Amino acid sequence: MYKLFIFDLDGTLADTVESIACSGNLAIAEAGFAPLEVSRYRGFAGDGVKELIKRMLAAVGDEELKNFDQVEARYHKLLAEHCMYKVSVFDGILEFLDCLKEMGIKIAVLSNKPHERTVEVIEELFGKDYFDHVQGQTESIERKPDPQGALMIAEKFQADPRECVYVGDTNTDMITGKGSNMFTVGVTWGFRDRDELEKNHADWVIDSPSELMKLLGKEVLN
Repeated sequence: MYKLFIFDLDGTLADTVESIACSGNLAIAEAGFAPLEVSRYRGFAGDGVKELIKRMLAAVGDEELKNFDQVEARYHKLLAEHCMYKVSVFDGILEFLDCLKEMGIKIAVLSNKPHERTVEVIEELFGKDYFDHVQGQTESIERKPDPQGALMIAEKFQADPRECVYVGDTNTDMITGKGSNMFTVGVTWGFRDRDELEKNHADWVIDSPSELMKLLGKEVLN
């Protein structure tokens, strides 16, 4: 039996692409660039704010990143204002999380989103203290795909990595989970496709949160 499930946030637990795109487009607009399509941000997100900004600027033609400092500073402030813009929990997620809690299995969040914003989104969507641990990006913990954060959470709950499941939607998540020696599940309802997840060695790729019930030895929810 697994003791701990660790979930990515953006694109795994919640659909947050509109909030990321809104903040990103406002930030680049202030630097004189036209907005990008929301769908582009599915490929930009996942590796932390700095990588997000680099990808945004490259997409609008600033390949030398001359506007990086300005856009990064504004993005942080704008995300603080718009981090819940059109954000919603994916269908089936809450039912599965409730099942884990009923079984006494610990649940945690590990995100490359800035820590304050990660906590804010999780508490807005699920309530305070719903998760046993919530960890966003900080200077003290290496960002994913470094396994440090995942292993830190496992240690906190005295769980061997082989007793843990890591669930995410990007290549970064698959590398994180595999690097942590955890059973790694890729989800196709998020920001990336099945091909990316399989190429990055997901142990299992699923199309619906209900499929996770199989890991608990239960029937798939309807």
